[in-house]
Amino acid sequence: MTFHTLNLPVQLQQEAEKLAKLQSISLDQFIFWAVAEKVATLNQRNDDAAFPKITYVRGASGELVPVLRGPRLRVQTVVIASQKWGFSPNQIATEYDLSEAQMNDILAFYAAHSQEIDASIAAEPIIETAYV
Repeated sequence: MTFHTLNLPVQLQQEAEKLAKLQSISLDQFIFWAVAEKVATLNQRNDDAAFPKITYVRGASGELVPVLRGPRLRVQTVVIASQKWGFSPNQIATEYDLSEAQMNDILAFYAAHSQEIDASIAAEPIIETAYV
């Protein structure tokens, strides 16, 4: 096993120590656990190789959600802005500070994954109701 020195900001270290204590483990074990969990999450990506600017992250509901790399804007946010609010691609790009290339990536991804994204949009009010 290789050892690494880790310098954490004081507040983050204090929070991690509290959480480790709640789990009845050492800070080292907690950090090991957190890193292992993050590596597992990143290895579970469902990214579509045809769209390298789009990645999946776990949303608040625990579901995987496609987002634009960098700003992490949800693809479904752009779809809602277009379909439900009637924004044009230029208005959306301006509103969310996106380049034309980023808008094209999102729209192309939606065209290829519309069933998945439409289902996610439809399910969102149901998920929100379940957590209230």
